[in-house]
Amino acid sequence: MFPVFNRWAMPTSSPSQSAEDYLERIHELIEQKGYARVVDIASSLKVKQASVTSMVQKLDEEGYVKYEKYRGLVLTDKGREVARAIQNRHITLSRFFSLFGLDAETQRRDIEGIEHHLSPATLEVLASLAQFFESDPDLLKRFQQSRKGTRRGRSA
Repeated sequence: MFPVFNRWAMPTSSPSQSAEDYLERIHELIEQKGYARVVDIASSLKVKQASVTSMVQKLDEEGYVKYEKYRGLVLTDKGREVARAIQNRHITLSRFFSLFGLDAETQRRDIEGIEHHLSPATLEVLASLAQFFESDPDLLKRFQQSRKGTRRGRSA
């Protein structure tokens, strides 16, 4: 069962898009490895360690992370709340796009391109639409079949 997108669960103050990307990655690393180090963040985001250090300092000043010597970065409650909201937003979009047979790489690129630009209301609609199609597989199948004649390279 997927989490239901809840726009009211979004934090009231919003970090920048770049800060969201860092918080999302820090959260993922902590879930995967139990810790997040500057070197790991830099490697996974394909940025320089100095850029990560600069962002980590900003995130620390804004109360999203704490740096603990020998442990790396730790998300504060505020940082964890934002990271979970970003993760749920990502899951909602992935769930929606998966219904329509989009491959994982296309989904990843598209989600990264739009996830910071959608309002909570739009995400709520997409989550509802995904749930609607999931609850009526026959309708989803009819929709998918209706698209077969309109895909690229084919005439309607």
